[in-house]
Amino acid sequence: MSVVVPVYQGAQTLRALIDEILPWTTTRLTPAGRPMLVEEVLLVFDHGPDDSAEVIRQLAAEHDFVRPIWLSRNFGQHPATLAGMASSGGEWIVTMDEDGQHDPAAIGGLLDTALDEQATVVYARPTNAAPHGMLRNAASRGSKWLIARALSGDNTRSFQSFRLVLGEVGRSVAAYAGSEAYLDVALGWIAGDVTTSPVELRAEHGRRSGYHLRSLLSHFWRMVLSSGTKGLRMVSFIGVLFAVLGLALVLYVLVSYLFFDVHSEVRGWASTMVILLFGMGAILFSLGVIAEYIGVNVKTAMGKPPYLIVGDPAAGPLGRVEPVPHEHRTDPAGA
Repeated sequence: MSVVVPVYQGAQTLRALIDEILPWTTTRLTPAGRPMLVEEVLLVFDHGPDDSAEVIRQLAAEHDFVRPIWLSRNFGQHPATLAGMASSGGEWIVTMDEDGQHDPAAIGGLLDTALDEQATVVYARPTNAAPHGMLRNAASRGSKWLIARALSGDNTRSFQSFRLVLGEVGRSVAAYAGSEAYLDVALGWIAGDVTTSPVELRAEHGRRSGYHLRSLLSHFWRMVLSSGTKGLRMVSFIGVLFAVLGLALVLYVLVSYLFFDVHSEVRGWASTMVILLFGMGAILFSLGVIAEYIGVNVKTAMGKPPYLIVGDPAAGPLGRVEPVPHEHRTDPAGA
């Protein structure tokens, strides 16, 4: 197991997080009785405003399993996570936040869910409200619902930064995903079964979130743009809709002119509206066709692959579904 932690403001929280992960660096059992070992923790320094770099250096000197990853400048949470995935070597990759709201003890439950359901990606499903305030939580749920409904982002409502990913899938995504691709959308391009596992979130350790309104809006917009070309196709649909409305108005004008007494100024207004509707419909439909061609280039620029070759699932981590026989078990806590 490789644990990837993007670090932006972790000076006050990283040491406590590593202390919680430390017991899992020796083989222990998951809740279902399967052996699990965290062999490395990759701390990806994303050039935050505090003394995180010095804390990372200290932790790397104290623990052999801590591996620092140094980025050249601040790139953001998702690029930092991808950098950690690309540098990992575990059969499974766990990604989690630095602020303490993700409990390392829940990793075993994520692994059990992955093996029970043969899923290559498992998201933590919070059983309680995230510690971000009512307004931000509502905005997060609303934006995920909108993308799931309008853009067919099937797994959007499951997206969480606390996730378990099959190692070869995570490293492959890190290898081809473009700079503007949304991490979870990119995972969905190639992941097999994606599922969730219940996890209770904890309060952040007295640290303010590094996300502000501008960065949250940018986060949302990147998710929209990564969710496929359905948004582009809506332009064509709107164009067709305007053209149909223009045709309906033509029929209305003809019927009114032939069977009813219609004043000339009404006919003039209707003719103008017909021209506008047909014209706008033709323009929007043409833009939609152009957008489809642009969409092909967008997919290529984001790195969406036509295929991904993996090993035999039965011979890899997903094939190890049997728990340790009861007579060979030790206490899950290591006692």
